[in-house]
Amino acid sequence: MPFRVEPDPSLKDALMDADHALSGVWVCSGSPLVAEICAGAGFDWLFIDGEHSPNDLGSILAQLQAVRGYPVVPVVRPPVNDPVIIKQFLDLGVQSLIIPMVNDAQQAANAVAACHYPPLGVRGVGSALARSARWNRIPDYLNRAAETITVMVQIESAEAVENVEEIVATEGLDGVFIGPSDLAASMGVIGQQNHPEVVAGVMKSIAAARAAGKYAGVNAFDAATARKYIEAGAQYVGVGADVALLARSTEALAASYRADASGETPDSY
Repeated sequence: MPFRVEPDPSLKDALMDADHALSGVWVCSGSPLVAEICAGAGFDWLFIDGEHSPNDLGSILAQLQAVRGYPVVPVVRPPVNDPVIIKQFLDLGVQSLIIPMVNDAQQAANAVAACHYPPLGVRGVGSALARSARWNRIPDYLNRAAETITVMVQIESAEAVENVEEIVATEGLDGVFIGPSDLAASMGVIGQQNHPEVVAGVMKSIAAARAAGKYAGVNAFDAATARKYIEAGAQYVGVGADVALLARSTEALAASYRADASGETPDSY
């Protein structure tokens, strides 16, 4: 007899049970090995990025498998709000999705529909062939799939902030994830994530999500900024990225071994 398995908790399950804001790290390297290292670091969630990273279906699958044995929730961002691509991600076994560049309620409704089988949505049925249902080893997966999936959409433009109340009212939407970098760019202050207008947009979006009973998350690699948004009600925060951590740490290590004007030698380990 085959093993019968149960689906893992998704992000909404972790948020529902949390007594603190959940911290997460971006995994942008495309490497299962790096993903596994990050999975064991102690973060609450991992953000496997399919939009700005060298990831495809195969590498995302490998990363999901690599982090499976750790008490961390993998969250995956597809490159676009497209039902065909979202279907493929879901069939890989992705249970928590952050859909990028959602600017209005119709786009939010489209994202939700892409994540659910009829009659709730338009997801194609291929569970017998897919890891999502563990090849039909999860009992009654088709009728239970909606419970196992978390759908978040990204608020990352001035248009999205303007429409945020309508977006968070979307039936079936679990919450939002706010991207200050793209938001700053759309407001004409690219690179200025702490510009007052950007911060105001983030704060408005957090407040709208919480008022609608939806989850609010935000990207904030600066610790002081992250704490400010947590105090404002953010329940999950992206606080760093694997590639950025590696870049800055290797730079610092290399710099520590360069002879400086004082002739100091680097500290030993």
